[in-house]
Amino acid sequence: MGIRDQNFDEVYYGQYVSFYMKRIFFLDDSGPPFGHMLLALGGYLGGFDGNFLWNRIGAEYSSNVPVWSLRLLPALAGALSVPVAYQIVSELHFSHCAAMGAALLMLIENALITQSRLMLLESLLIFFNLLAVLSYLKFFNSQKHSSFSLRWWFWLMLTGVSCSCAVGIRYMGVFTYLLVLSVAAVHAWHLIGDQSLTNIVVFCHLLARAVALLVIPVVLYLLFFYIHLMLLYRSGPHDQIMSSAFQASLEGGLARITQGQPLEVAFGSQVTLRNIFGKPLPCWLHSHQSTYPMIYENGRGSSHQQQVTCYPFKDVNNWWIVKDPGRHPLVVSNPPRPVRHGDIVQLVHGMTTRFLNTHDVAAPLSPHSQEVSCYVDYNVSMPAQNLWRLDIVNRESDRDIWKTILSEVRFVHVNTSAILKLSGAHLPDWGFRQLEVVGEKLSRGHHESMVWNVEEHRYGKSQEQRERELELHLPTQVDISRNLSFMAKFSELQWRMLTLRSEDSEHKYSSTPLEWVTLDTNIAYWLHPRTSAQIHLLGNIVIWDSASLATAFYALLFLWYLLRRQRSICDLPEDAWPRWVLAGALCAGGWALNYLPFFLMEKTLFLYHYLPALAFQILLLPIVLQHISDHLCRTQLQRSLFSALVVAWYSSACHVSNTLRPLTYGDRSLSPGELQALRWKDSWDILIRKY
Repeated sequence: MGIRDQNFDEVYYGQYVSFYMKRIFFLDDSGPPFGHMLLALGGYLGGFDGNFLWNRIGAEYSSNVPVWSLRLLPALAGALSVPVAYQIVSELHFSHCAAMGAALLMLIENALITQSRLMLLESLLIFFNLLAVLSYLKFFNSQKHSSFSLRWWFWLMLTGVSCSCAVGIRYMGVFTYLLVLSVAAVHAWHLIGDQSLTNIVVFCHLLARAVALLVIPVVLYLLFFYIHLMLLYRSGPHDQIMSSAFQASLEGGLARITQGQPLEVAFGSQVTLRNIFGKPLPCWLHSHQSTYPMIYENGRGSSHQQQVTCYPFKDVNNWWIVKDPGRHPLVVSNPPRPVRHGDIVQLVHGMTTRFLNTHDVAAPLSPHSQEVSCYVDYNVSMPAQNLWRLDIVNRESDRDIWKTILSEVRFVHVNTSAILKLSGAHLPDWGFRQLEVVGEKLSRGHHESMVWNVEEHRYGKSQEQRERELELHLPTQVDISRNLSFMAKFSELQWRMLTLRSEDSEHKYSSTPLEWVTLDTNIAYWLHPRTSAQIHLLGNIVIWDSASLATAFYALLFLWYLLRRQRSICDLPEDAWPRWVLAGALCAGGWALNYLPFFLMEKTLFLYHYLPALAFQILLLPIVLQHISDHLCRTQLQRSLFSALVVAWYSSACHVSNTLRPLTYGDRSLSPGELQALRWKDSWDILIRKY
C-alpha cells in the first residue's frame, strides 16, 4: 500500500473512478460495471473528488488522491481469499493440513499478492469466484441434515449472489458461474432420482435452486447496470459510441441540442441522419460541393456528380430537407403533414439544395453497389433518380409516423430498390477520407449499416436559400427532454459492451495462454522514477509448476480409477470416491473453464488473465498431495518420507516467495544484476543453487 505512484492498469481504471466521482457516462468493453463501482466506492470512502489526471505510469499521486482507500477493497478481497481457500478444502472433507496448505499457498503466491495490493480487479474476481464455490459446498453439505433451514437458504442465496458479483466484475466470471451451475445440475439430477423424497419436495428443491442460481443472478446483474446508469447521468467522452436516443437521455452533450425538437418528422423538416451501425466510426449522412472524380485510380469512370458520404463529425453539411415529391416548397406547412412508413420522399441537401440520388453506376470503392450522389444536371443522358421510400424498421404498424431519434428507418430507392447503406470504407483524398455511402441492391435482412435515425430536427421555415443557410447554422431551441427506459438503455449498453472492439495493438507485455502455464512472461507494473525499485507481476515458479503437475496427475489418476471401476475394481473406499470426483470437478474443472477459453479469444492477453485459473489449481495441489499420502503410500515409512518431502517442498515455495519479495512489494532498490536474478524462471536457478 506504500507505493504512491500510478501502476500499470491503475492508470486505466483510475480514469473510470474519476468518471464515477463526476457522474460522467463512460463505456468500458472489458467488463460489466460492478468491479468499477467497487473501486469507485473505495475512492468515495476516502473522499476522492475525481480531480486527477490519470495519464502516465509512474507519475506520483497528488495529495487529493486517497491511495489507501482506492486500493483497500482489492487488498481486502485478496486477504479474504486465504481463509476462503481454507474453508473450500475443508468443506470438500479433506484434512486440516490440506486446508492449511491451500491457504498458505494462496498467502505466499507472489502474483496474487501483487495483484491484490493495487487498484485492480483480479483479486475481487478471484474472491467472488472462491466465495461462490464455498457457498455452494456449504449449501450442499447442509442439505443432508437441514434442508430448507435458514442456514441452507443463506448459503444457497449467497451462491447466486457471489456468481452474479463475479460476472459483474469481469465477463470471465461467467466461467465459474457455469462451473457452479454444472455441479448443481448434476446434484439436482441425483436429487430427482432420490426415491425417499416426494414429488412435492423434489419440486421445491428444484424451484429453490432455480430462484437462487438463475433468477437472483439475473436480477442482481440488472441492478448493477441500474446503479451504474443512475450514477452516470452526465454526457462524457464515450457518448458518440451510443445511439442518438441514449445520448439524448444524458445531461449535457447531445441533450442540449435535441431538447425541444419536434417529435414527428414532417414534409419540409430539416434533419440530420445518423447511421445506426456506427462502425468504423459514428457518422452522419453528408454532402458537399465536391464531385466524384471523372476517372478513378483503377480506370473506372464515375457519374462526376456531387459526393455523398458519411461524416464522423457534426457539420452544417449534414443537414437535409425532407421534401414531398408532389410539392415544390421546402418548408413545413401549417399544420405540419407528418411523414409515415411507406411514404415517398426526396432528400434535399440543405446547403446545396441538390437531391439525394442513386443510379446504375458502380460505387467508388464498392463496385458491386450503386454510387450515391447529389444530382447535378449535366444535360446528358442520365436523368435524376431521387425518389426514396421510407421504411420504418422498428414500427408497430404500417401507419407509424417517422419520429425524431426514436424511429429507425431505411431509405429504399424507388427506381432500383437499392437501400441507402454505409459501406464503412474510407474514401481516398479526393473524398477527404470520409466514409463511403452506397446503394445496396443485394440486401439480406435489416443490417444496421442500412438503418438511419433522425438526430437533430427542426421544422423548416425559410424558403429562400440564404435564409435557409442562416437557419441551419442557428442552434435549436431548448425546452423539454426525451428519456429512454432503463431496459432500453441497459439493452443498448450491454450490446455495445459485447460487440465493441477496440483496435488491439500488440503490447510489449502481452502474452499467450501457453506462456502463462510455463511462466515465460511477466509484467513490469511500476518503476520508481529516481531509483531502480520496481514491481513486477510474476509468479512463484515452485507453486506454478507444481500446480500444473498436480492438475495433470489428477487427470491421469482420475482416468485410471475410472477405467478400473469399469472393471469393478474399486481402489478408493466408497466414501472417498465422490469426494475425489467433486474436488476434481470444482478445482480441476475451475482451472480448465477459467483457462482454456482464452485459446479461442482474439484479444490482447496478459499474465493476470491466468490468475483466476491459478487459484483453482492452488486448491487442487494440497488435495492431490493428501490423496497420494492417504491412498498411494502403502506403508507408514512411505508416508513419513512423503510427508518430509511435502514439508521440504512447502519450505522451498516459501523461500522463493521471500526471494521475489523486492519485485512483489517494490520496497528496495535493485541493481541490474539483482533484477535479472529475480525475474521469471531465474528464481528456480536461485533455488537450485541454494539447495
